[in-house]
Amino acid sequence: MATRGNIIVVSAPSGSGKTTICRALLSRMEKIVLSVSYTTREKRLGEANKEDYYYVEKHEFDYMIKCNEFLEYANVYGNWYGTSRSIVEGVLSGGEDVLLEIDVQGGNAVKAAVPDAVLIGILPPDRDTLRQRLFARGRDSKEDIERRLDKAWKEIAELQKYDYFVVNNDLETAIRQMECIMRAQRSRWVRMKGVVDLILREKGE
Repeated sequence: MATRGNIIVVSAPSGSGKTTICRALLSRMEKIVLSVSYTTREKRLGEANKEDYYYVEKHEFDYMIKCNEFLEYANVYGNWYGTSRSIVEGVLSGGEDVLLEIDVQGGNAVKAAVPDAVLIGILPPDRDTLRQRLFARGRDSKEDIERRLDKAWKEIAELQKYDYFVVNNDLETAIRQMECIMRAQRSRWVRMKGVVDLILREKGE
């Protein structure tokens, strides 16, 4: 008997390795789907529509908000991002976990809407390491990096409301810790109740 999937939210400051860890989990774990967000930001070189994001105009995004089509949405660095309610529900009802790689503002909104969602925060080991990683990416100006660092500590303070934390000091260790958390969630009573009920009904027959 298939059980309903879990909502797994992963949030982290820029440069903490969130995307790398999430991609590794998708390749290692079965029955898990990455939720592709809607966004109003411009498509970057090498990105593909419906794979990296659903790229929409601001008026389209506003219309989706009006129609209550988002499970959560937020403005990040001047661009809007949102998670489709119908896409998430479709994955969950099929018995698969849905992975939401979103910011802490969005994560808290998901938790408010779906209390049994699992929120995981990924942390850098220290400020210097985070700074080095941001510079190594080569994507942002020095001013942008300083802005991201300032925001990082505010985000880490907000992450204290999350359920689990993984410090990404060693990438492989962080990936394994994340996998352990996610597999443990699949065995919680709230997820296995349908299976237990079915076994008990069969005993009575």
